[in-house]
Amino acid sequence: MRIGEVAELTGTSTKTIRFYEEAGVLPAPSRTPSGQRDYGSDTADRLRFIRRCQAAGMTLREVRQILAVHERGESPCSHVGHVLNERLDGVRAQIAELITLETHLERLLAHAEQGPPSEHDNASVCWILETEPLDTPHQ
Repeated sequence: MRIGEVAELTGTSTKTIRFYEEAGVLPAPSRTPSGQRDYGSDTADRLRFIRRCQAAGMTLREVRQILAVHERGESPCSHVGHVLNERLDGVRAQIAELITLETHLERLLAHAEQGPPSEHDNASVCWILETEPLDTPHQ
């Protein structure tokens, strides 16, 4: 199968397929006598697997590790579970950070709505960020 056929079959661009080869998550295909890439039927399955991994937030490094375990003839599912747990922990930490940021931004905006500073506030750049917001109820 030629690269264009694999791309069409999987919805993956030819550029991405070449990138995956260079990144080591897709094995280099055999070549035709004219030097064109000639992919086996398992390539489409591998590309779909890679895309599912990426949809779960995995890095290509993690995908390579999972595929290496599989290629040794072992089941990578426990490793996958570990990677997914770590990813979920990371996502939860990001959500907590975003909630904290959201609260801070709401306070700053409420502070800004109180009106411009008096002459004695002496902000060097922007009074909204340089003066302490009062505790304001959340809207």
